[in-house]
Amino acid sequence: MPTDESREPDERTIADRDVEKRWRDPAAFRRAAIYCAGVVALAAALTAVFLLVDRTNPLLAASVPAVCFLGGIGALTLGYKSYRSGGTWPIWQGAAWFLFTVMLLGLAMPMFAIRQ
Repeated sequence: MPTDESREPDERTIADRDVEKRWRDPAAFRRAAIYCAGVVALAAALTAVFLLVDRTNPLLAASVPAVCFLGGIGALTLGYKSYRSGGTWPIWQGAAWFLFTVMLLGLAMPMFAIRQ
């Protein structure tokens, strides 16, 4: 009967990876960073449209935090898929938290539109 000591150091189960918290996956980090950059770029473009076209339209202003919220939900979905396949899911969870934080900052925009 093999013991834990006889296992190879590179042979890790999902439970081992969850306990150790020593992930290094540059490819997954790059995908998550590109995903976040894309969502933030779309939110920035919507911010520019809001500021240049109609500063009094609350629906246009609400599209900015909505995009960040949906991007965060998408990142959590990708993180769950990564978890199910044994990948490095905390990278995607961090991406989701980043997008949710940007969403909170963007929530001021609809109030800016309503006050004008």
